[in-house]
Amino acid sequence: MINHPSILDIEKVISHYEKKDNVPIKYVCTTDLRASDRPVDVFYRESPHPEFGNRYFGVYAYNGDVMICNADIVESFEFGMIKDKDGNYWYSSSHHDCLFIDDCMIDGGREYIHSTGLVGVFEIVNGELIERK
Repeated sequence: MINHPSILDIEKVISHYEKKDNVPIKYVCTTDLRASDRPVDVFYRESPHPEFGNRYFGVYAYNGDVMICNADIVESFEFGMIKDKDGNYWYSSSHHDCLFIDDCMIDGGREYIHSTGLVGVFEIVNGELIERK
């Protein structure tokens, strides 16, 4: 299991966009996209959006409003992972998001991977975080 706290209520976002677009939606991760320390919750849909053509979209809060953006860039990112004592994986969501889990640490988001106890580097393929070989 891969963990990181989300920004918004994931179930509410999924419910809203599944009803709106009439397609299955799933949460992928929370990460910076283009701006440092501005993480968004990233979601995936198998079929490209009919108007915009993207399969990933980011949702975030800005000045009290909920905003949406194209997040297809997420498939080009690397996610360094550490593992807790229960076998759960953790990643840093943004540039200055430093996590201490058990005896390990991970920092840097998509800018760099700084870690003690790094167990692997993952990437996103078709809406899934998978270990890079």
